[in-house]
Amino acid sequence: MHGEFKVPGGKLVVVDLDVADGVIVRARVSGDFFLEPDDALERIDASLAGAPVTLSAAELAARVSAVLDGVVMLGFSADAVAIAVRRALTGATAWTDHDWHFLHEGPQSPRLQMALDQVLAEQVGAGERPPTLRVWEWASNAVIIGSFQSLRNEVDMDGARRHDVNVVRRISGGGAMFVEPGNTITYSLYVPESLVSGLSFVDSYAFLDEWVVAALRDLGIEATYQPINDITSPAGKIAGAAQKRLAGGVVLHHVTMAYDIDAAKMLEVLRIGREKLSDKGTKSANKRVDPLRSQTGLARTDVIARMVGTFRSRYGLTDDTLDEKTLRLAEELVESKFGTEEWLTRVP
Repeated sequence: MHGEFKVPGGKLVVVDLDVADGVIVRARVSGDFFLEPDDALERIDASLAGAPVTLSAAELAARVSAVLDGVVMLGFSADAVAIAVRRALTGATAWTDHDWHFLHEGPQSPRLQMALDQVLAEQVGAGERPPTLRVWEWASNAVIIGSFQSLRNEVDMDGARRHDVNVVRRISGGGAMFVEPGNTITYSLYVPESLVSGLSFVDSYAFLDEWVVAALRDLGIEATYQPINDITSPAGKIAGAAQKRLAGGVVLHHVTMAYDIDAAKMLEVLRIGREKLSDKGTKSANKRVDPLRSQTGLARTDVIARMVGTFRSRYGLTDDTLDEKTLRLAEELVESKFGTEEWLTRVP
């Protein structure tokens, strides 16, 4: 059995296992990490031998940690080894095991964007579409609230009407996002659950966005992942992610990034309290979401091109387009779900 785990911001950990009768008989850990002293690797391998295959990542990490006295690990940790083991035991796939497709269509209405996310994810889960990266273009201003958020608590509807902001509800959890056409970068990943097998929900966020954090760092931004679901920098928050696990073994992972948001307008539409701002580590409401433009000096299209280029160079990417059937299914879902008052006010 073979498993790999790339530590976000760190090194690659590879594990090869021999298993018999529900027990790890032999483990071989390798990777591009740094480790001292040399015999520490043998100790780590030995700590995994005899472990039942039913152990959790936390239990496996405890076994590894028990043999690390006097050991220096750079670029990885006992937790990373444990995750790689769980990925091996659960038959996890790697990014390069998949034929990735890329969608970047023209502007779509916020309601249709919500519907497309569900339809495309369901198609990947049903094996009707390969794993896909999609970059969105917005046809109008919008606030997208999380599946479980209260509409009245999150959105000032008078402010939304005043600024011509469409309010929609997505199928994933998380917080409200404010978007403006041309001032936001939004993307979705529709991935088989096998890609994140062996990872906790929290770890899967950073794992699925590791490529974009690398792209931002290549652009000169000191980007890091802040659990659970934020991409941030010393200058402030850059993006927020959300996920939804759907039937058929598929994960929808989508991210909204601020390129050049009108913060004053945002604060007239979103009810963002002092506690929320403090939690994000910001002193001023106007600095809650730090625009990408101020940190890169690049046009939005150039930032997107660099991001997509990073993904393409790492994992491969085949350009694709939305077919008529997919658009029809999404439009039907707008009529039956995402465009209805019942869905929008499911949590009043």
